[in-house]
Amino acid sequence: MGVLGKTILISIQWYKRQIDSITDLKNLLIKPDYRNHKLFDFNRYQLNRENVNETSISPWVTKTFSVEERTEALRKAISWILYSLEISNDDGSGSFNIIKGWTLGGYPETTGYIIPSLLDYAKLNGDKQAIDAAIRMGKWLVSIQKPSGGWQSGYAHDDKKEVVFNTGQIIRGLVPLYKKTGNEIFKNSAVKAADWLCEIQNPKGYWEKFSYLNMIRVYDSYVAHPILLTNDISPKKKYIECARKNIYWIIDNKQHENGWFEDCDNTLANNNSPILHAISYTIDGILECGYYLNDDKMINAGKKAADILFHKFNKQKFLFDKFDENWNSKSKYINLTGCAQIAIIWERIFEKLGDASYLNAALKMNDFLIFTQQRFIGESINTLGAIAGSFPIWDYYQTNTFPNWATKYFIDSLLLELKLIDQLRNQK
Repeated sequence: MGVLGKTILISIQWYKRQIDSITDLKNLLIKPDYRNHKLFDFNRYQLNRENVNETSISPWVTKTFSVEERTEALRKAISWILYSLEISNDDGSGSFNIIKGWTLGGYPETTGYIIPSLLDYAKLNGDKQAIDAAIRMGKWLVSIQKPSGGWQSGYAHDDKKEVVFNTGQIIRGLVPLYKKTGNEIFKNSAVKAADWLCEIQNPKGYWEKFSYLNMIRVYDSYVAHPILLTNDISPKKKYIECARKNIYWIIDNKQHENGWFEDCDNTLANNNSPILHAISYTIDGILECGYYLNDDKMINAGKKAADILFHKFNKQKFLFDKFDENWNSKSKYINLTGCAQIAIIWERIFEKLGDASYLNAALKMNDFLIFTQQRFIGESINTLGAIAGSFPIWDYYQTNTFPNWATKYFIDSLLLELKLIDQLRNQK
């Protein structure tokens, strides 16, 4: 069978698997976003899938991008985030699904940690629109804070109970907003939230009460760090103690000798092979607490896990998702959010250690992310500049969706990369 015949056969087999209902066929025929993105990722990913395994080199990234192209990718991503705010029925940022459309309003958790991304972008080029958007988002978050000091899970219209993880991420936005504006409402809101998190922490160092599904999870290290950030604007000994207890509990009780973490996924089904997104949350929280506290035990623990993924990526130039206790991937798709997050972690390690191999790995990962952002299709404003949850878009994580947090971490990785490269140039 020739190349054309094989391509046609693979295409037919793939569409038989994908289109398993009249609704799917209808979406393919009448929804341009659905059709264009499905076909494009099929072309980029599916035809090469048979050749990809744990020991092969990525067939997807054969090009590097210039500083100008990276700057344009960043601008497009920011524009999409700002559009997600404008199209929302409140002052929060939402996400777009190529079948269901935009979410009905903002997601408080991710709106919170998008704020520093906008403020950092404004530092780069003085973008007043980004600053104004960040302030709007911050005021909205203050307005929906629970009496306890926490914030709900899910979208604002869901009106769910307060959750530990989501609350920590909103603090990430309020602290820099207070530093930027001097507006006491942001400080008071962050302090109230941090006080609540300290109050409900288990004496052993973890959170269970008010955690997602009441599950004890190690990715709450990503909550410990914003508690420390609150210490910058309202110093309290309990903030230091709360963060330290959480990180030490994770290292001493949940991290294996090879760096892998138990209780790292946000589902029970995948807890034995957590997704890269949750693993990166965990590593980032441990490392940043270590940097803040100048604690070598934390830094070494975070770096141990980051290095495993660093070496895997350098070998195969991509990372599949879901890693078991031996760091074997249990998936055949790519979690783009986790990819951006681990790139940020490598950039921060370079920033601290000066080892250029970490920066080089982050540059290659960002090349891959820019590749996925450049779709060259008849693309609507609903997706232009955004990063999908998965590559290919139809796979496990945030299926058929452009979650705002994937684009947020892409922005952060590019911002930090550009900053580090500029610093290197100035040193010469």
